[in-house]
Amino acid sequence: MVFTNDTEVALASAANLINTAPIDVRPDGSTSGTDALATVGELDAFVIQEQYTGSREHSASELEAVRAMRAELRAIWTAGEEDAVSMVNALLSGAGALPQLVRHDQWDWHLHATAPAAPLAQRMGVEAAMALVDVIRAKELGRLKVCAAEDCRAVLIDLSKNRSRRYCDTGNCGNRAHVAAYRRRKSALEGTR
Repeated sequence: MVFTNDTEVALASAANLINTAPIDVRPDGSTSGTDALATVGELDAFVIQEQYTGSREHSASELEAVRAMRAELRAIWTAGEEDAVSMVNALLSGAGALPQLVRHDQWDWHLHATAPAAPLAQRMGVEAAMALVDVIRAKELGRLKVCAAEDCRAVLIDLSKNRSRRYCDTGNCGNRAHVAAYRRRKSALEGTR
């Protein structure tokens, strides 16, 4: 384990949130694809999947706040250390974060830094920011990556021992890259015969 369990879970949830945005890259560099958080129902399903707790509004304004947080987290994910520190600190101070140990549901002691009644987007952002604090302090920002596939801009957290993970879990990016490399090698071998 690279980080504590709750940090790894929070980082994975942050990556999953970021990756709900359209992530396919067109040849001109723009993005396409579907937004997996287009409706309140999709947000409800995401909250259940990622096991976020606390109050909910189930409203369009809550959905928009979460989508704005998603963009903010992407900016942190791809920032250098100084900018990431500034953005994480702004997120934490803006939420009035006050870390506390809590235990609920199937989770043993872990940190929450917002009240259960805080807005969902704020709770999501602060949970991610608390995990990012650990990443920054450990000088491990290099583990926050963007998928290496040319047509994908999904993010990932590389928790491998040798820091070698390059492709996201959102599709078949790694498989497509490996098949393309195999075909290039095979073609090169056939061309030398």
